Amino acid sequence: MTPITYELIKTCKQTGARLGRVHTPHGSFDTPTFMPVGTLATVKTMSPEELQEMNANIILSNTYHLWLRPGEDIVREAGGLHKFMNWDGAILTDSGGFQVFSLSDMREIKEEGVHFRNHLSGEKLFLSPERAMEIQNALGSDIMMAFDECPPYPATYDYMKSSVERTSRWAERCLEAHQRKDVQGLFGIIQGGEYEDLRKMSAQDLVSLDLPGYAIGGLSVGEPKDVMNRVLDFTTPLMPSNKPRYLMGVGSPDSLIDGAMRGIDMFDCVLPTRIARNGTCMTSNGRLVVRNAKYARDFGPIDENCDCHVCKNYSRAYIRHLIKCNETFGFRLTTYHNLYFLLKLMEQVRTAIAEDRLGDFKEEFFEQYGLNKPDAKNF
Repeated sequence: MTPITYELIKTCKQTGARLGRVHTPHGSFDTPTFMPVGTLATVKTMSPEELQEMNANIILSNTYHLWLRPGEDIVREAGGLHKFMNWDGAILTDSGGFQVFSLSDMREIKEEGVHFRNHLSGEKLFLSPERAMEIQNALGSDIMMAFDECPPYPATYDYMKSSVERTSRWAERCLEAHQRKDVQGLFGIIQGGEYEDLRKMSAQDLVSLDLPGYAIGGLSVGEPKDVMNRVLDFTTPLMPSNKPRYLMGVGSPDSLIDGAMRGIDMFDCVLPTRIARNGTCMTSNGRLVVRNAKYARDFGPIDENCDCHVCKNYSRAYIRHLIKCNETFGFRLTTYHNLYFLLKLMEQVRTAIAEDRLGDFKEEFFEQYGLNKPDAKNF
């Protein structure tokens, strides 16, 4: 019996988007959904109680970072990641593959795994499919990601082909090394860049392993939005309809809606928390940089259409003051608002799917958010 199952509730007649529910050992969550990123076993500046308050039911943590600090042995000794961080909802752990390829300049890809240097200390390290599984089994996440190669963008066809083939072989090794199949589900990652035949090859390889879920990797890495949507158009239909579909590293409002319209169930990204620490907020009328001087005497909320705790209780002027003074509370307030905004957006997307009007909702949202303007900022 697989620990991760997907329940299809409704298909939007207008767009084909899916309303569903994913069941895990630590509760169920409705999809499409956005997963806040808690890289080091914490969503930056947020408490687990605040995340529950805003109806986050699944968060993401990172294998690579937790391997380095505090070490998977300490997390295991604490009783697993859920107990360690006092989070009783679902947890997904990335395999560490992206960090190995993005944080370390000194790396050597071999068939057995990747030799690279610790981005903190310069120490030589080695990460393989087997080691990635060992670490994630110790962390005890509900959903584990297979260790894949994250090719650069753009990449030549020949490079991408060999990379996809290696990722498929590594996925087989991950499945073989996975020691807790009854309580942790392993997702495969479909790669292939913007090459349709390579995406098809990758999907076929991974689907043959009969994993409980599948992700699309290698997008949101610098390619134009129309390229990402085109890749989703031909990749998502290759994924099993009875299992969760996860688009990795995507968190701008337009891409969440576009992804949902193309059949994606799960998304994650550091975008809302990262821009919050720079004083940038997502609002129903588009991007607002609250640290700008024009808000020094603005005593209204970040977003007058938002009912989050921050918008009910704090003004733009106060939040600007905190951020200009590097007060942590200011970063907490903008982070809370941004996460609430995206979680609420996904709730609205789910409602629109249930009512067969996601296409109309997209038009209305894009117009109000300012995404139809030639110089639109997508966050």
